[in-house]
Formats: sequence, structure tokens, C-alpha cells
Amino acid sequence: MPTANPKIIVTGASGFVGREIVPLLMAHGFELILIGRNPNRLRNLFPGCNAASYDDMESVGAGAGTLVHLAVLNNDSDAGADAFEAVNLTFLATVISAARRMGIVNFVYPATLHAAATSPYALSKSRAEQLCRETDDMNVTILRLAAVHGTRYQGNLAHLYKLPAFLRPLALQVLAALRPTVHAARVADAVADAARRNGNNTRIVTDGQAGNRAYRLGRDLIDLSFCLIVLILLWWLILLAWVAVRLTSPGPGFFVQERVGRGGRVFRLVKLRTMKSGTRQAGTHELTGASVTPVGRILRKTKLDELPQIWNILNGDMSLVGPRPCLPSQSELIAERRRHGVLDIAAGVTGWAQIHGIDMSDPAALARADREYLDLRTLLMDLRIVLATATGRGRGDRTRDA
Repeated sequence: MPTANPKIIVTGASGFVGREIVPLLMAHGFELILIGRNPNRLRNLFPGCNAASYDDMESVGAGAGTLVHLAVLNNDSDAGADAFEAVNLTFLATVISAARRMGIVNFVYPATLHAAATSPYALSKSRAEQLCRETDDMNVTILRLAAVHGTRYQGNLAHLYKLPAFLRPLALQVLAALRPTVHAARVADAVADAARRNGNNTRIVTDGQAGNRAYRLGRDLIDLSFCLIVLILLWWLILLAWVAVRLTSPGPGFFVQERVGRGGRVFRLVKLRTMKSGTRQAGTHELTGASVTPVGRILRKTKLDELPQIWNILNGDMSLVGPRPCLPSQSELIAERRRHGVLDIAAGVTGWAQIHGIDMSDPAALARADREYLDLRTLLMDLRIVLATATGRGRGDRTRDA
């Protein structure tokens, strides 16, 4: 059901995203007021919708509760930096001022996942996001969209039209396995959700990889390749490390501990032991460096202690890349991960949060980073995480005094 105020103003509805989501928002039960430079075109595109020019927006849109700003100059334009600045930033400021005068409660700004790049388009969109965040007299929702597809394809996805129609869905899965995409229906759902609730929010909107067979096959190949490399080329290193652990400190060479994985199920994780026998069962961040053995420090620094987890990968409990599995006793982190949907995917030997220095000492921040990975993950992203870990960025959980 729509919000108590079902009226939504949509600017730039004649663009690709607008043409895809306007019918879907109408199906959600919202009353739409479409604003553009050519109202007659809007009426022809969307019969039955109220349409007006920007000059008439404030009078026609009076009483609306939400404004969705889709009027942008896109990255497929060959315009210069000044043009991107004028449309994507200066014009946005004008619309925000008009929304303020109309008493708009919820302002929705569809942004891009690539706003951190250095092109004139991306720079203008990045500054536009900042302007939206500085707007403190309305509820502002920033939707960071992947490449949108729906009844049609646009931008880089338009290359799919070069293929026979029956091959396009499969090709889209392959492209989505390499770069995030989002169906217009998910965009419409996100806009509807923003219109129904109050509060500022920035969220990533993608299809994710659930159900993408191309991504699943590629991930399985990465996992299997890693396991074969370890078994064929590095087995002797695991053996030497095991001997070093046994000879330098009392206790077993391997460390087996219950961890929480996909679906909240508990499994037994296998590592080379890096801590003294008898160390209490707790998150690494709760322990001191005195718990780590001399050999363990070397193993943790080089990440050799993680290699036996190929057993967990081959057993289906883990993947090479994913959220690091926590202890069953870490209830706050489990609850946060469940709330963010992170437990829907397999745990990983390394992950997005780890290469960014986020460990289990901050459950909320870790769960948010895990959710970001869940939304953005692709095969290329997974390979970048593996490379970053191999070159020293994935430090893992640190002891309390590290």
C-alpha cells in the first residue's frame, strides 16, 4: 500500500529509467505528477498521468509528499564538464529549492555506483550526492543504482541487441557476473519504499548475484582453482607450518573451531593453530597479543594459517571470498548480519571488509560492509579481493592490543 500521501512528483520521466519505473510506480498505487520540458510528450508516453512543465511544477505539485529527481545528463552524452555541472548539479539545486517551497517530505535522488570515478559525469554526480546529503530540511534517500535494465537495454547493455533475442538473457547473466546490474522493478520498489518511510538513507540497488548461474559457475571455478593450487603446489608449506607449530608450542598443529556460516548454520572451521593451547574461545579482537605464539605471528602475518580452510571450501561450508565466519557466541554480529541478509551467502576465507580493515570489533560496521559486498559482488570484485589479500591488505581480525 502507498504512503498516507500517495502523490509523487517525478522529474525527467521521459528518460530511460523514468519510462521503465513510472508504470511500475503506478502499479504500486501511487498518483504520479510528471514534470518535464515537454509535457505533451509525457502525456503521450504515459496516458492518464498528470504532466506539467518545470515552470508549473510548484502549482501542479502542491500537496505531493515525495519528489523523485530523474532529470540528469547521462554518461553517454558527449557534453563537456560545464554541461554536466549545469544539469546534474545546478539544476538539481533549483529542484531542491522548489521541493522545499512545496513542502516535500521525501526527496529521492537516483545516483550512480560509479560516482567516485574522475570523468566530468561522475564528478558532477558525486557533487550532486553531496548536495543531497547537505539538504537537512527534507528526508533524502540516495539510491546508488547499478546499470539498469528492464523491458529494454541502454548504455553498455545495449550491446545485447547485437545478439539473437533468445541469447540475450544468458548474455545478461554473464555481464551481470562481471558488473552489477539492476532490473527496473527493483528500482521502482526502492523508490516506493523511500516514499513510504521517513528518514535519510543511502542504499545500493542492484540485482545481486542470487540465482545468477554465470556468477555461481565462475565463483565455483575460482574456489576449485584455489584449492587445487594449495593441494598441488603448497601442500608442503602446510606440512612445514604444521611441524613448526607442533615443535614450538604444546598442542595440536591444526585448530578446529565452531563458526557460523550460511543460513546461520554452525560448521567446524579448520586452521593452523596460531594461539596458545587453552586460550579462551572468543573473537580475536577480544584477546591480547600474548595469546599468539611466535610461530603463530608469522603464520597470521603471511596468512598461511588460513590455507587448511580449503577443507571447508571443498566441504561446501565456505567460499574463497565472502564474509568472515564468526563464533556462535558473537550474537550481536549474527543479529546484524541476519538483519542485513548477509547470512544468505557462504562465509569466506577473505572478504571485502577484511581488505578495508574492518574487523569483528565493530559488529554494525562489519555487517554493513558485508552487505555492501553482497550488493556489489561480481567475479571481478572477488578477484580484486583475492589479489588485495595476497598482496597484504587482508589483515584479518587483530588482537586487542595490535
